[in-house]
Amino acid sequence: MSGPLRTGPSSWRRAATVLLAAGWTRPAPAAPLRPPPSTEDFRLLLLQRSAHQGFLPGAHVFPGGVLDAADRSAEWLRLFAPHHGPPRFGLGPAPPRSATFPALPDPGPGAADGDEGALPDDVAFRICAIREAFEEAGVLLLRPRGPGPAAPELGRALAPPPALDDWRARVRRDPQHFLRLCAHLDCTPDIWALHEWSAWLTPFTGWGGGRRFETTFFLCCLREPPPVFSDLVEVVGCQWSSPSEATESFISKEIWFAVPQFYEIRRLENFASLSDLHKFCLDRELEGVERVLPIVLLTADGMIHLLPGDEMYLEDSNFLENHMSTEKKIEEIMKESKKFHRVVLYSRHDYNIHVTVQSKYKHVYPKNYVVSKSRL
Repeated sequence: MSGPLRTGPSSWRRAATVLLAAGWTRPAPAAPLRPPPSTEDFRLLLLQRSAHQGFLPGAHVFPGGVLDAADRSAEWLRLFAPHHGPPRFGLGPAPPRSATFPALPDPGPGAADGDEGALPDDVAFRICAIREAFEEAGVLLLRPRGPGPAAPELGRALAPPPALDDWRARVRRDPQHFLRLCAHLDCTPDIWALHEWSAWLTPFTGWGGGRRFETTFFLCCLREPPPVFSDLVEVVGCQWSSPSEATESFISKEIWFAVPQFYEIRRLENFASLSDLHKFCLDRELEGVERVLPIVLLTADGMIHLLPGDEMYLEDSNFLENHMSTEKKIEEIMKESKKFHRVVLYSRHDYNIHVTVQSKYKHVYPKNYVVSKSRL
């Protein structure tokens, strides 16, 4: 197998996203042709990207975006003081850093900007995710300034401020205005409600331009769903769905997910209750997360995203700018393998997940998920 298709070096950008899981008590609407109501007692916020966006047009995603220098500005220190400050801002001990593969080139803008007082990554990436949730969905994950709660608790979103659209327009023009909004509201970003969940790197596919992202995924458990106001620029729609409902909507072609979002939604189906999910996040707080660079294998009849631990996965930096290819069909590849951690893509709305490896960092992997077993 080889991957002859190769372009120039990609432009890597660092980003953050937040999976908002909110407690749900609203009754499901009556619909005789729909499947039975979800048994999960929480819902995830899904945002539909505009069809005019250059990256994942029309996809349903979680709130998030690219890290900006303003997210790590030393000016935040005054807002967090006097109750929280370097080095950890009340986040607790730092989790160990995960394996270094793959080593990426200089991420460029948004990385450390030479300011000695710049916030550490653990704080800056959380601020980035919180800022993007405000820009895209009008959700304010803020907390009044002061000492944190005595014990970990579920988060709450702040009511949207007057002149919401004006503030969002300012923040969109210059992310530094998000700090000014927080100061105006006498609040800090609720970085303590965000828990590290995973980290995904955009795979090389050979098409779609050179934009690639190293994205940290956070999970935030909220007592109740806050009101959502799509910005109608990047985001044109939104919905609250349980993991199982989101999967059903994907299969029925109502919505579309890229592989990382589909994988994480399937991972969240391991949890039936918000309290269990929140406890799980707290229990593995010190474990760190796995960085996932999918390696794309093009087959005669589809595509396979190979993930770390799969027997065909190679920790080779060549695959930062390359992929594998074969003339074999997916069925042949599957029969030749025994150790799986892969997502098989038959078509745009037909993804199968195969996992036989043990999860790392005390995390959970999605359960095996095969839409059409007759194919295997």
